[in-house]
Amino acid sequence: MKAIIPLAGMGSRLKPHTRTQPKSMIPLAGKPILGHIMDRLIGAGVTEFVFVIGYLGDRIEQYITENYGKYTSTYVIQILGLGIGHAIWLAKDEFKGGQNMLVVLGDTIFETDFTHVFSNRENVLGVKKVEDPRLFGVAELNEDGIITKLVEKPSIPKSNLALVGLYYIQQTTELFECLDYNIKNDIRTQNEYHLTDALQRMIDQGVVFKSFPVDVWFDCGKKDIILQTNKNLLKRVDQELFRQFEKGNIIVSPVYIAPSAKIENSIIGPDVSIGEDAIIKRSVLKNSIIGQNAEINNVILEDSLVGGDARLLGSVHSLNIGDNAEINLRSS
Repeated sequence: MKAIIPLAGMGSRLKPHTRTQPKSMIPLAGKPILGHIMDRLIGAGVTEFVFVIGYLGDRIEQYITENYGKYTSTYVIQILGLGIGHAIWLAKDEFKGGQNMLVVLGDTIFETDFTHVFSNRENVLGVKKVEDPRLFGVAELNEDGIITKLVEKPSIPKSNLALVGLYYIQQTTELFECLDYNIKNDIRTQNEYHLTDALQRMIDQGVVFKSFPVDVWFDCGKKDIILQTNKNLLKRVDQELFRQFEKGNIIVSPVYIAPSAKIENSIIGPDVSIGEDAIIKRSVLKNSIIGQNAEINNVILEDSLVGGDARLLGSVHSLNIGDNAEINLRSS
């Protein structure tokens, strides 16, 4: 099985963190978002990967080489941010001969039964009921469970079934024909070539699509969802690994603390991830993610993202600061 993962987006909703790293490389519970995606796909039997990269793509390639080098990986460059449909279209040479394709968006943390997904004879799309479908692509189904319409971010949704970023396409020849048609005829939605529009064109031509439920899904595009996803993933981390940090500190599970981190006279947790070589002194951290090589000194932090190599000195309750920042809140 071959999967394609579009990763070229700028991640504008997560600035300033995405100024210096791709969104998919933001750490959650000890590994980047991309690492969690890879582990789930490998567990499902996927052995070949196509990564569509652009902005800071060298970091993605380095991470995959160092951590998943035994698997077959190909990289396709998307220079212009023209949408996911355009990203998939750029990879058409990697799926010649009608090879089945699993599309997984690079900011999606999920859990589903891929055995059931791969056993389908039809194309299938992952869906989940959401409170506000206007933020997502939406699927409309008939009484037989066949998808009749796909709409990208509808202003007046007729369904609450959101597309979660998991697409199993068996008729890839038809998909690339529809993508090619939309791009050649400049058919865009919200100024982008959406995959949703190409799939709708396939439906209009009689291609059958069904849906499959995804129980656990986090669309990691905003700070609050990033923190919630981190909290969810920490529940599965072996907390015995962090006993070494209890001397002189109070560790409130669940947490993830990188082995090379240094912690002194601090209260850590619950729901805190701390990256490699971070230094935490005389601080209280709760529901936060601290990047690698960050330094936190004499601070109370809650509901915060702190990027790699950042320094935070003083006292604050909630921050969202990017890589290489330096903030000093001590009184003069």
